[in-house]
Amino acid sequence: MTIFASMASTVLVVDPDNPDPALIARAAACIAAGELVAFPTETVYGLGADALNASAVAKIFAAKGRPAWNPVIAHVADVAGARALTATWPSTAQRLAERFWPGPLTMVLPKRDVVPDIATAGLDAVAVRVPSHPVALALLRAFGGPIAAPSANRFTQISPTTAAHVMASLGERVSLVLDGGPCIVGIESTVIDLAGDVPTVLRPGMISRAQLEDALQQPVQHASPKPVTRTAEGVVEGQRSPGMADRHYAPTADVWLFDVGQRDEIARALAALPSENEGPIVALLFGDTAELDSPHTTVHRMPITSDAYARALYAALHSADAEHARLVVIERPPDDDRWAGVRDRLARAAR
Repeated sequence: MTIFASMASTVLVVDPDNPDPALIARAAACIAAGELVAFPTETVYGLGADALNASAVAKIFAAKGRPAWNPVIAHVADVAGARALTATWPSTAQRLAERFWPGPLTMVLPKRDVVPDIATAGLDAVAVRVPSHPVALALLRAFGGPIAAPSANRFTQISPTTAAHVMASLGERVSLVLDGGPCIVGIESTVIDLAGDVPTVLRPGMISRAQLEDALQQPVQHASPKPVTRTAEGVVEGQRSPGMADRHYAPTADVWLFDVGQRDEIARALAALPSENEGPIVALLFGDTAELDSPHTTVHRMPITSDAYARALYAALHSADAEHARLVVIERPPDDDRWAGVRDRLARAAR
């Protein structure tokens, strides 16, 4: 057992495969007391609070600087926990749960009144998921209820895949951090809306549209982003899903995206930039042997498989922030269904 204090938060180092029940109980007690606990999931680290306690959920929004129109995901330990929060449980939800839970899939369904409006951005639907990380599941079972947990970082910034990333972003804003090592998926869950007539992907992730269609044996559509608007009464209308803000998952530096085959063009553009000592340029290139003929450029060679790339992406962007990069240039991976989640994160980081 390792316990240490850092920047006014307590960090508990837990075995990701066999978490210490005493440490998990301590974290569950914090959640029950209305406090914030950061913990690992298989996707990214979450900033957790009692999902049925509106005051506790409000602390998530305050800590992240998250706007009220952006709903949060309620993490639950099992299907029974999800059904306790949802007004209906269609056969589509059951089929997806049987195939992908526990795992990186979030389902949006009509909510019960027990779910506070702040958790759903005032919408009539709640986002629910059963994570597969042993630490997350142990915490959910010890707490005995749903835990609201968006990514444990400041709003629009890079999501955390290690406890160190959480501390760098939130520091003293969180009461306790469970350090379960690096996340194995690396980007946020796929979100599918099952509240309407046609299953609709609201946020792509590492569970692809093709996999969803195979499980459901019916077409799945992809939603176009809905702009944040105000009603006649001046109330901001919520997004249907978290992670749909135009700019999101972004490093401090500006981001340029370019396609495979444009390296020479990008190198010339970089060479034309002023050479003042403003920090390095960081390039994320596709492939183990990729090169970029540009001075003052730090190259990160990114994996060529979608799973490995997703696992490495946020760590590379955090590294760029740590290097105080003045610009990040990223070579887009292939444009196919397996890469939809990664390409979505890159596009939002670049806006």
